[in-house]
Amino acid sequence: MKRLLEACDQGLLLLDVSAGSLDSAIQQMVGLLVHKGLLAATDAGEMLSALRDRERLSASAIGHAVAVPHSYLSCLEKPSIVIARLKHAINAGAPDGLPTRFIFLLVGPTGATAEHLDSLASVARLMADGEFRYLAQIAKTPAEFRAAVASRSQEEIAPVPPKSDEGLQYSGRLLGGLMADIRRRLPHYASDFLDGLNRKCVASTLFLFFACMAPTIIFGGLMGKLTDGHIGAVELIVATAFCGVVYALFAGQPLALIGGTGPMLAFTAILYAYCDSHEIPFLPTYTWVGIWTAIFVVIMAITDASCLMRFFTRFTDEIFAALISLIFISEAVKNLIAIYHRVPEAASQGYGIANLSLLLALGTFYVAMSLSRFRHSHLLLPAVREFLADFGPTIAIASMAAIAYFARDVTPLEPLPAPTAFGTTSGRPWLVPFLDAPQWLIWATIAPGLLCSVLVFLDQNITVRLVNSPDNRLKKGSSYHLDLGIVGVLIAICSIFGLPWLVAATVRSLNHLRSLATTEEVIDKSGVAHTQILHVRENRITGISIHILIGMSLLLLPALHYIPLAVLFGLFLYMGIVSMRGNQFFQRIGLWLTDPALYPSTHYVRRVSKKTLHLFTLIQFACLVVLLIVKSSVFGIFFPLFIALLVPFRYALGYLFSEKDLAVLDAEENPIEEEETWS
Repeated sequence: MKRLLEACDQGLLLLDVSAGSLDSAIQQMVGLLVHKGLLAATDAGEMLSALRDRERLSASAIGHAVAVPHSYLSCLEKPSIVIARLKHAINAGAPDGLPTRFIFLLVGPTGATAEHLDSLASVARLMADGEFRYLAQIAKTPAEFRAAVASRSQEEIAPVPPKSDEGLQYSGRLLGGLMADIRRRLPHYASDFLDGLNRKCVASTLFLFFACMAPTIIFGGLMGKLTDGHIGAVELIVATAFCGVVYALFAGQPLALIGGTGPMLAFTAILYAYCDSHEIPFLPTYTWVGIWTAIFVVIMAITDASCLMRFFTRFTDEIFAALISLIFISEAVKNLIAIYHRVPEAASQGYGIANLSLLLALGTFYVAMSLSRFRHSHLLLPAVREFLADFGPTIAIASMAAIAYFARDVTPLEPLPAPTAFGTTSGRPWLVPFLDAPQWLIWATIAPGLLCSVLVFLDQNITVRLVNSPDNRLKKGSSYHLDLGIVGVLIAICSIFGLPWLVAATVRSLNHLRSLATTEEVIDKSGVAHTQILHVRENRITGISIHILIGMSLLLLPALHYIPLAVLFGLFLYMGIVSMRGNQFFQRIGLWLTDPALYPSTHYVRRVSKKTLHLFTLIQFACLVVLLIVKSSVFGIFFPLFIALLVPFRYALGYLFSEKDLAVLDAEENPIEEEETWS
C-alpha cells in the first residue's frame, strides 16, 4: 500500500484517460514514465513491446474493473507503479465480466518481481473493496484519489460493514438503546443533507414520488371502501405527507420510507368490520386503538424491545420481504384483471379500454425495467446510460401517460382515482371526538391496541432490518429504537385526527435504497450475472422532498387525473419485481425449475445437499402460503402473531437440519468468497 501512495505522491497518476483500448492507455502510461525521467525515451519501444507480448500470453484484466499489466526490463533502475483511471471503461476480457476502468502498471528491473508481489496484493485487496471503487470513480483530483487509497489503507482494506444486528444490543436501562441510536446517528446529521445534493437524489425523488403516491391513493381508495368512507385517500395523503417529512427529518434511518402498508390496511379493515357488526362507533374506537398502540410502541422503544430483532434471521426476513413483494404484484395483476371484468359496463369501447390499459401497464413495467438495466449496457456514453438508468421509472410513467393523453379522444381510460377537492372523505371534522367515547370502550380497546402494536413493531423493524442489511453496505449506522419511538408518536397524532397509521413500508424503502445505490453487475464463476451494491448515498433530502411533493399534490389534485390508473399498476408491478432482487428465497425457488447440472456455484449450492436445500426452501414457501391465507381470512387480526411465530419456528428447525446446514442457508450475508473473483 505504501508504494501505491508513493506513486500518487510522485505524480504517477492519470485520471480520466481517453483511450479506446488497453494498449492505447498503456502507451500513455509509458509516456508518463518517460516524462518523469523514470524511463529513457529510447527504451519506451522495448517496454511497450514487452507489455504487449505479456498481454498476448495472458490478459492483465483480473476483475473488479482493474487491469494489472507488468513488465521487468534491465533498462530500468528501480521499480515503479503508474496508476490510470480511464474516462470510459473498456472491455478487456475480465473474468467477472466487468469492464476495466482502472489500470495499475507495474514495471521495474528484472530482479524486482518479488518487490511488486506486495503491491499486486494491495491492488487486489483495494479493488475487491466496493467502497474504494466507488471513491476512486468519483475522485475529481489526484489528491482525492490519494485520499481514497489512504482511507482504505487506514481501515485495513475492505472493512466489514455493520452487521444487521448493530444497535440491537440490550442496554439494560430505560432509553438506553434510544440514546445510543441518537449518539450513533447525530454525527452524520449534517452529511445527511449534504449527501442529498446530487443528481441521483433528484432521480430518486421523482421516481419515489410516483412510487409512494401510487400506493397512497390506491390503498387510500381501498381503505375508503373497506371503512365506508370513514378513512380514505385524502386522509392517507395528508398522513403520508406529514408523517413522511417528520420521519425523514428526525428518524435515525432516513432511507426507510413510512406509508400505508398491506398489513396495516388489513388490520384497519378487520377493525371496521368488527365495529360495524357490533354497532360500535368506528372512529372513536379507531382513535383509542391507535392511542393504546402508540403507548405500547413507545414503551417498546424506551425499553429496548427492538433488541428482540436479534433473533430474527434471513429465514424470517426473506419470507416477510416476499410477502410484501407479492402483495404489490398481486394488487397490480388483480386490478388489471378487474378492468376486463368491467368490460360489459363500458359498451363497445370496453375491450379497447381494457387492452390499452394492459398495454400501458406492461409498457410502464417494461420501460422502467429496461432503463434500470441500461447502466450495464454497451450503448451510448456512460453519462447518458447513468441518466437513463436513474430516471428510468420517471421516464416510463411520463411516456405512458403521454400515450394515454393523445389517445384520450379515441379510448378514454380510467384516471388515477384522486379526490377532486381537499377535505375528509366523508365530510366529517378532522378532529375525532374520542373523549366522548364511553369508559368501557376506552379500556376494551387495549387488547386490539396490543395486537396492533405487535404488527407495528414487526412491520417497522423488519423493514428497517432489511434496509440495514450488510449486503447494502450502509455506513452511517442503524437506529431501531429511535425510529420505533417516532413511529409511535406519529401513530398517536394520526389517531386523534382519524388518519391512517403509517409504518416503514418495505417495498418503497427498498426501492428508495436501490435508487440511491451505485451498483455493478458481476458475472460469477458459473457465468450467472448478479448485481452488487458498491455505495448508497445515505441522505434525508430525498425523503423530505418526496413527502413535500406528496403534500403539494393536494393543491394539484385535478392534475393527477391525467395519469391513467393502469400506469400506476405497471409501477406496482415494477416495484414488486425489483424488490425481489437479492432475495435468496426466490433464487432458491428458481432452482426447482433448473437443471441440477447447471445450478449456480453459490455458497449454499456448494455446501448443502440438494435435498436439504430444497426442503429448507419448501418450508419457507409453506410459511409464506400460511401468512397469505391468514392475512386474507377472518383471522386476519392475528396476522402479526403469525409473523412473530416465524422466529421460534425457525429455531425449531434445528431439530430437522444440522447447525452447519442452517448456518449456510440462513447466513446473515453472503460469504466474502461469494463476491471474490480473483483467480
